[in-house]
Amino acid sequence: MNLQTHIPLKQQLPLIDYQSKVLLIGSCFVDNIGEKLAYFKFQSKSNPLGILFHPKAIEGIITRITQGTLFTENELFWHQERWQSLQVHSNYSDTDKERLLSRLNQKIAQQHEEIKEVTHLVITLGTSWGYEHLESQTIVANCHKLPQDHFRKRLSTLDEIHDSLQNVIKVVRTVNPDVTIIITVSPIRHLKDGFVENQRSKAHLIAAVHQCIETKGDHRNNYFPSYEIVMDQLRDYRFYGEDMIHLTPTAINYLWELFSFSWLDPETNQVMEKVDKIQSGLAHRPFNPNGAQYLAFKEKLQQKIAYISEKYPHMQF
Repeated sequence: MNLQTHIPLKQQLPLIDYQSKVLLIGSCFVDNIGEKLAYFKFQSKSNPLGILFHPKAIEGIITRITQGTLFTENELFWHQERWQSLQVHSNYSDTDKERLLSRLNQKIAQQHEEIKEVTHLVITLGTSWGYEHLESQTIVANCHKLPQDHFRKRLSTLDEIHDSLQNVIKVVRTVNPDVTIIITVSPIRHLKDGFVENQRSKAHLIAAVHQCIETKGDHRNNYFPSYEIVMDQLRDYRFYGEDMIHLTPTAINYLWELFSFSWLDPETNQVMEKVDKIQSGLAHRPFNPNGAQYLAFKEKLQQKIAYISEKYPHMQF
């Protein structure tokens, strides 16, 4: 008896291995996959300038990174006793303007160089609903709890989202022609917008992504069906947290397994197993940290770390 529908998946190319360099940008789902890649010590970086939900906000940050456009003082504002920017997440705020500016621009300069060597760019779109800042007439990354009358909430059209994705692909390929781009739609529902409104939002994202991939006809542009997997394979509230919106670790692990099947080189499995054992060893908390048994365990663990770090110098534990 088959009690679950399955999304057909196939192995993609080029696969991600321990020589690959992966950049992940977008909604919180990107962080879920990014945390897994980081745990297994792949060369990856997730949301270097914070979580982004809307395609236009993602386009703005990626364009800024690829062109190396630094932030200026005019792009910062003072609110709730902190300096902030409408173009990045609230994690990037500070009581000191110069310190925030320096922090933002260091990230931009670093990513400007690194994106040239990225082999895989993963983009996760969260919502089509955007908040347009009335003064600048731009859709912002975050409202930072500014007064509501500073913004106009609107649903981006399919064409607007399509154009944003096309711009992202174009600008990234100007500095990195061979990068493989993987686009996915976050399975996290934005129910604060409303149930019907959330479905409209996701529909616009999915249609725009496929239109973009099909019109380009480029095998380097790909779609990973995370939204469809959750909606059609994990149709059970046991896969959701207490808020009935965000996913449980079980659901995230399931998505990770399917992403691994599609995008990770099977030859990485043995290395991942070794990394997992090291990570588990580092997380171990002994009853007697000064006992002979635990000291011997630590010594053996350090030998494992030294061995794998010699083969993969980028790995740091």
